[in-house]
Amino acid sequence: MSNMQHVALIQTKSIMIQNLCVPCYNHCRYCLLSWDGEEVGTKWERGIKLAERFLSDLREKRPDANVSFSFGYSMEHPKLKEAIRTLGRLGSPMAEFLQCDGMQMRDESQCRQLMQMLKEEGIKSLNFTAYGLRDYHDRFAGRQGDFELLFRMMSAAYDAGISFSTGIPITKENIQEIDELVDILNCAGNDRIMLFIPHEEGRGKTLNKARLEQQDLLRLSPETFSILNRSIYKTEAEWLNSSETVQMTNRAIIISLRADNIDDYEKRDALSVVEEIERLDEEYYSAFPTFEELAKKYGNYEGNALYRIRDLYHHYRLLFAEEHKLKLYDVTDERLSGSRRY
Repeated sequence: MSNMQHVALIQTKSIMIQNLCVPCYNHCRYCLLSWDGEEVGTKWERGIKLAERFLSDLREKRPDANVSFSFGYSMEHPKLKEAIRTLGRLGSPMAEFLQCDGMQMRDESQCRQLMQMLKEEGIKSLNFTAYGLRDYHDRFAGRQGDFELLFRMMSAAYDAGISFSTGIPITKENIQEIDELVDILNCAGNDRIMLFIPHEEGRGKTLNKARLEQQDLLRLSPETFSILNRSIYKTEAEWLNSSETVQMTNRAIIISLRADNIDDYEKRDALSVVEEIERLDEEYYSAFPTFEELAKKYGNYEGNALYRIRDLYHHYRLLFAEEHKLKLYDVTDERLSGSRRY
């Protein structure tokens, strides 16, 4: 199948409008959004006004797509209560679910006050990320005391009756800490614990030398090992020697409201912006050979490193772009307006 044939099959299933206008208090080594201390979004009120128009427009003209609004880099909005109410008015999933990494440092009392407010405003679930035990976690997150903050917030959420889950990125660096970490998280009352292997997007490529290999999994207890979804995470050899291939027929469009595009977007209708991003998506993927062709050139058919297949495809595209010195608009950079195929 040629690239252009593949492009023709792609369907836009969701459209998310985002505003990266809120700072994060961490500086995590693998940050998907490559947080560097400066917000790239536009002012909150200006962004909400445009989001309201775009959401209304898209729900009418693209009823086949799930349309939503989100903000970042963290949930630490200076007027969080009002922001949650605005999210509810806009029909955002964030009106009920918050990702609670990179929040301001709070003592026990302040954590309880926060969770009580979230409960009263209708927040039903929270998610955290733990990178290892205390010392490693704090180094990885770039902030001393962050590990203890997570558990203060979990305790307060538990007492407030808000469910929560935690994701753990696993690498060669922290694998020896994962069993103990999972035990601690279970004792904290997590409804779910997820193990995942970091991708190479954002700053994730800085962890590539620490990418987990199959033999590393032997360091996990059977109970912890069972949490890792091995149908999703396989070795490079397992992917390349199987009949499976990349089946990305859907895409999510991201409209990122930024200081450098807000003037332009305010003059346009939402549909024209979506169509522009869809064209950028098609131009990006058309510049690369198929997964099978890339695998023949760059693949290690005996490789033991673990990937999701979409991450392996991304890895090969990075190698191809570097070899051929491609200068493309990177639709996978989630700070920008772009796309995510799946």
